[in-house]
Amino acid sequence: MNSPVNAVPRAAEPVVVEPGLVSLATLAEIYWHQPPVAVHRDAQAAVAKAAQQVLAAAQADAPVYGVNTGFGKLAAVKIPAADTARLQRNLIRSHCAGVGEPLSARVVRLVIALKLISLGRGASGVRWCVIEQLEALLHHNIHPVVPGQGSVGASGDLAPLAHIAAVLMGEGEAVVAGTRMSGADALASAGIAPIELAAKEGLALINGTQVSTALALAGLFETWRCARGAIITSALSTEAIMGSTAPLRAEIHALRGHAGQIDVAHALRTLIDGSEIRDSHLEGDERVQDPYCIRCQPQVAGACLDLLRNVAATLTIEANAVTDNPLVLTEAEVIVSGGNFHAEPVAFAADQTALAIAELGAIAQRRVAMMVDPTLNFGLPPFLTPDAGLNSGLMIAEVSSAALMSENKHLAAPCSVDSTPTSANQEDHVSMACHAARRLGPMTDNLGRILGVELLCATAGIGFRRPLRTSPVLEQVLALFHSHVAPIDVDRPYAPDIEIAATLIRNDAINIRAADDALPKLVR
Repeated sequence: MNSPVNAVPRAAEPVVVEPGLVSLATLAEIYWHQPPVAVHRDAQAAVAKAAQQVLAAAQADAPVYGVNTGFGKLAAVKIPAADTARLQRNLIRSHCAGVGEPLSARVVRLVIALKLISLGRGASGVRWCVIEQLEALLHHNIHPVVPGQGSVGASGDLAPLAHIAAVLMGEGEAVVAGTRMSGADALASAGIAPIELAAKEGLALINGTQVSTALALAGLFETWRCARGAIITSALSTEAIMGSTAPLRAEIHALRGHAGQIDVAHALRTLIDGSEIRDSHLEGDERVQDPYCIRCQPQVAGACLDLLRNVAATLTIEANAVTDNPLVLTEAEVIVSGGNFHAEPVAFAADQTALAIAELGAIAQRRVAMMVDPTLNFGLPPFLTPDAGLNSGLMIAEVSSAALMSENKHLAAPCSVDSTPTSANQEDHVSMACHAARRLGPMTDNLGRILGVELLCATAGIGFRRPLRTSPVLEQVLALFHSHVAPIDVDRPYAPDIEIAATLIRNDAINIRAADDALPKLVR
C-alpha cells in the first residue's frame, strides 16, 4: 500500500505582506507552504518615521517607558543614553527563559511573519534593518529554537519571542538544514551579521501576541482540515449504517438559519447524492429515526464551523495588529504606554477552537461506537469483521477513539478564565493565551486519529453493503483510501492503518476534487 504524502512543497517566491491588510488566506499560505515573507516596501517610510521618533526620545531627558527606562516593575529606573544598546541586549538575554519542547519550524516561521506584519505598521519604533534581519531568517531557513512554554499571554509572549530576538543578535540557538547550532553559527552560515539593537527594539521584538496568535492560527488551520474531513467521514458512516438522508433536507436547516448548519447539510446531501445504498432502503425501513450522531450531524458540526469562522475573524484582526508597548504615535508625535499586548482575544479564540475540536471528536466517536455495535449498525457484523469471535476486528480501534475523545474533553477546559499575577504584581491579570493555543496541537492530533478510526470503520462497513455502491463521489473517496489501506479481511495490527487514515485527513488528501467542491469554506 502507498503511504500518503506528508511533504508540502516550499514556495520559491516570497509572499509580500502589506501590514494591516493581510488576509487569512495569506496567513494559511504562510503556514502550510512556508515561503519566505517580505514586508511591502511602501511600509518603509512609516517605519523610519517611528524609529526617528524613538531615537529622539532616547536622547532626551524625559523618561519614556522602554526607551530610556527599565522594564515592568523597573520602569522607574532611568537609563542613560550611552547604555541604550546594552539595555536592549540585557533585556533579550534575561527574557530567554522559555522552557519545554521547542515549537515546530512551521509555527516559528509563522511567528516571525506575524512579527514582520506588526512591526511593518510603523508604530513600534524599530529601524528597517530589524525587519530585514527577520526577513533574512525566513529567506535562509534559519529557524530559532523557541521553547514552547513560559508565556502567560500578557505583556506579550515575552520568553518565546526573546529566543527569536536572541538569534538576530547572534545569540541563542537555531536549526539550519536539520542541524541545531548556535545563533552565531546560524547567521554565519548565511553570511548575515548579528544586529545591535537600538532603543526600544528589543522591547518591540519581545512584546506582542505573535506566538499565541501563531499557535492559535495553526490550531485553526489544522482543525478546519479535520472539520472538512469529518463531513466526509460522517457521510461514509451514514452510508455504512444505511442512515436516512431525510434530516438533511434544506428546508429543515433554513428554518433554523445557522450558516454552518446549512453548509454541512448541503455538503452531506451533495456527497451522498446518487447512492445505491440510500436508494435501497428508501422504502420499507423499519427504523423511524437514526441516533443523534447521524441525524444531528449538521447541527453539531455546523455549530463547530460557526465557532471556527468566528475564530478566523478574530485571529485575522490580531494578525494585523500592533501589540507591543509602548506605541509610537507618529501623527501625535508621542510615545504612549498601553495594553495591546494582553492576548485575551486570542485566548478566547483558542478556547472556542478547543470546544469545536472536542465536539467534532465526540460525535465522530459515537458514530464509530454505533458502527461496531451489532445492535445499532443495521446488519453489519460485530466489530466490522467477517468472522467475529475468531477475529476481534475493530473492537480496540473503537476503544482507542474513546480514549482520545475523553482526553480532548479534558483538554477543552477553558484556559482564558485562569489568571495569576506576575512581575511583582505589575502584570496582575493575564490571558493564558499561549498555552490555550499550544494545547490545540495535541487536540488536533487526537481528532485526526478519531476521524481516522471512523474512516476505517465506515469504509469497512460500506464494504459489507456490496454489491450496492455508495454515491459516485464517495466511491472515489473509497478508492483513494484503499489505495493506501487494504480492505479488512482478517485481524491485523490496525495502528498503522489508523495513522495512515489520520494523515490523509490531516493533510486534506481525502478531500478529493469532487468532494472539495461540496465542502464548506472557512471564509464564507
